[in-house]
Amino acid sequence: MLDILSGLAGAGCALFFLTLSASSLQELENRAAWISLGLAVLSGVVFLLIIPKFGTVAQAIFLLTLVAFTIISLIHFFPKAPAQRHTDTAVQYDERDTMFARNNLKNHPDLAKTYYRMRPENTTIDRQIHNKPDFGDPRQTFHDAYTAPIYLSAFRYMEAAIPLSDGEPAPEKKAIDPARFSREVEQMVRFYGGCDTGIIATAPHHYYSHKGRHAKDWGTPPDQSYPTAIVIAVPMRPGMLKQGPTSCVIQESAQKYVEAAKISNILATYIRGFGYRARAHNDANYDTLCVPLAVESGLGELGRMGIFMHRVHGPCARLAVVTTDLILPSTASGPPLHMDAFCRICKKCADNCPSGSITDGDEQESRGFRHWSIDQARCFSYWKTIGSDCGMCIAVCPYTKPDTLIHRLVRLYISRNPVNQRIALLMDDLLYGRKKTLPKSNPDTILDS
Repeated sequence: MLDILSGLAGAGCALFFLTLSASSLQELENRAAWISLGLAVLSGVVFLLIIPKFGTVAQAIFLLTLVAFTIISLIHFFPKAPAQRHTDTAVQYDERDTMFARNNLKNHPDLAKTYYRMRPENTTIDRQIHNKPDFGDPRQTFHDAYTAPIYLSAFRYMEAAIPLSDGEPAPEKKAIDPARFSREVEQMVRFYGGCDTGIIATAPHHYYSHKGRHAKDWGTPPDQSYPTAIVIAVPMRPGMLKQGPTSCVIQESAQKYVEAAKISNILATYIRGFGYRARAHNDANYDTLCVPLAVESGLGELGRMGIFMHRVHGPCARLAVVTTDLILPSTASGPPLHMDAFCRICKKCADNCPSGSITDGDEQESRGFRHWSIDQARCFSYWKTIGSDCGMCIAVCPYTKPDTLIHRLVRLYISRNPVNQRIALLMDDLLYGRKKTLPKSNPDTILDS
């Protein structure tokens, strides 16, 4: 009987690792594929050949230990609940302080004088960044003469599409069923390529205090009168992000920003057709902060790298938002994923960040509340050096995996308890490596990685 149970246990372990090996091969993760194959063979040898030689007592003890370990791995227990972020004390973020807005100041000397009188501490680092080549410049490390114009064209397209984000609502306001309307919105987002939708009542900290991206309205307060925000998540391809920090990352990022802009503009137009005001917020055209809206609407959590971690796609997601005066029911949060607890022990993004922009310490207190944040000036400076938005933090994140059955099981396993998280991190380091080697050039095919 013990021999049969031992054989079944060995077969189960071997099957798991064989499945993981096949999945890794499909994902072009050769290291993970070979190590998983080795673990599959080792499982069979241990359970079928080695353990039976130690006698029935030892065999029984080993199997009982395995059963106990399996039961423990299913227990949902996090003894230390994550501390609440008291966003009611949050100070609004000024868009003029974002690196994109600060980088643009070199083209507007009068605005630069105003800004650096207001933020003199940013003068030196910003001047250094202004002197670096702009995106698309041949001096950048991962510049490619044929493909760089593609992402530049995508960003020009989104600039040209800004007028689509807002408009007058239809003169007649139609009565709607809020619950039915919310379902249709969710279906529409998925139909046009999004992966998830969140709805939340807006609060002041969801909006920028002042606009800063464009010179025409620089320093003016945005319209914060919309009571409802609809958050749109668009998935990115892990295979492209795994090529970070090459040009693959900025190409994928631009492509998904285009998709997010398309969906949010269509959604805003759709809502205005019912007679309600609606304004889309997408790349280079935000009045809102997408990350807190996405986190607080239940779509995921905030990661150590300071960006949004989607509940399925991890950091491989781009966001857009539609604000409206249509009152809709807020989306309910699912069970906690405890991504934040995993981020506290993982630190792979911090260990691999080429610019040293990510802390390996605890969450910092800034703008009146506790949250992960990065040194954005160092990060953006590195972007301008290489000619891509890097993505090394995303590339090495254990949550950057395709949405397959085996990775769903691993995500579920991670969400159960701290012991599982430690084991999962150990296995991720073993299979995929702790440190990623920085590539020296782009892959042969940038748009099909």
